[in-house]
Amino acid sequence: MQVILLEKVGKLGNLGDVVKVKDGYARNFLIPTKLARRATETAIKEFEGRRAELEKVASAKLAAAQALGEQMAGKTVRIAQKAGVDGRLFGSVTNADIAEALTKLGMATQKSQVRLPNGPLKTVGEHPVTVAPHTDVVAEVTIHVVPQAD
Repeated sequence: MQVILLEKVGKLGNLGDVVKVKDGYARNFLIPTKLARRATETAIKEFEGRRAELEKVASAKLAAAQALGEQMAGKTVRIAQKAGVDGRLFGSVTNADIAEALTKLGMATQKSQVRLPNGPLKTVGEHPVTVAPHTDVVAEVTIHVVPQAD
């Protein structure tokens, strides 16, 4: 299916690109999340009319994400979890836990923006994690997992 992108989509294209994607990807993800629209003649003409407005909105989102990325860069977030004597956690620290901790610190983050390269954190200690508030902005955050005091 041919779609026109309304925002920058990682590994797919930039705002205004007409790309060919699988039908299910377009119907189930791109179109419902307002990232793309079917590339019909009328949709392309309408997009060209609104292009300046959409580019302005996209640049505002990028500026907000860059400010958030600068605020996050190099931060250490402390998360307390129940742990055994050997340092292994009962459970794990997931991207949702990290996003919640960052949001409590005043840095609004969604769990989909937190990237855990080796999966959930299962041990006590410091772990580097990347947070991507925008496809072009990536910040490195250190998660310090400590044993929870009973």
